[in-house]
Parts: sequence; structure tokens; C-alpha cells
Amino acid sequence: MMRIGTVVMGASDVRRAASFWKSALGYVEREPLADDWVVLVPASGSGAGLALGRSRSPVQEVPRVHLDLYTDEQETEVERLLGLGAVRVAWELYPRDPDFVVLADTEGNRFCVIDTTRGPA
Repeated sequence: MMRIGTVVMGASDVRRAASFWKSALGYVEREPLADDWVVLVPASGSGAGLALGRSRSPVQEVPRVHLDLYTDEQETEVERLLGLGAVRVAWELYPRDPDFVVLADTEGNRFCVIDTTRGPA
């Protein structure tokens, strides 16, 4: 049996990205932060980690892989994330009546905030 242990994302400024994601998810550093790498894990100790590595690759406008963040308080969480430095993405691919909002982190990496009150997550 396998499971996802860590999702890895690129960042041009690992410290800035780590600050955003620690606040966004309530994660902590597994080991001390380096300028080019950090692994963040849930403060509770349970769940997938998020690693941030220095990257010079450009952000993909329509990424092949992204994070879906589940919440039953979508509007509140979107506003909180915007306050942390996320930005709304002008997403032309929204379906009718979407259950998700597309945001980008401080590095431009796209992620979705999913409203779990609208169906199974």
C-alpha cells in the first residue's frame, strides 16, 4: 500500500512561499528552513506534507498538477487566503456554477478552494 507523503512545488522565493503556506494550512517546518528547500507538515502530525524547492521554471497558467484545498467555509477561507497574499486567478475554464475558486499563491502557483458543502469531497 502506498500513499502520498509530500507534494512538491517550485518557488522562486522559498521563504516567502513557506510563510504563505504555513499560515494558509497551519503547517510547520519538518526541519529548519533553507533558502532553497523546506518540507512543511501538518502541525497535528497527520497528513500529506508540502515541500517547496527553489525553481526558476515559469509558473504554468493551466498547471498539470495543483492543490485542491477542501473547506465547508469557502468564502471565509478564500478571503483569509487573499489576506495572506493569494490572488484571484481570472479562470476562463470555470464550469457553470463551480464548487471551486481558483487562486494563486505568492509565487503564482495555482490552487483551488473547494466548497465541500456542495457534494462529496
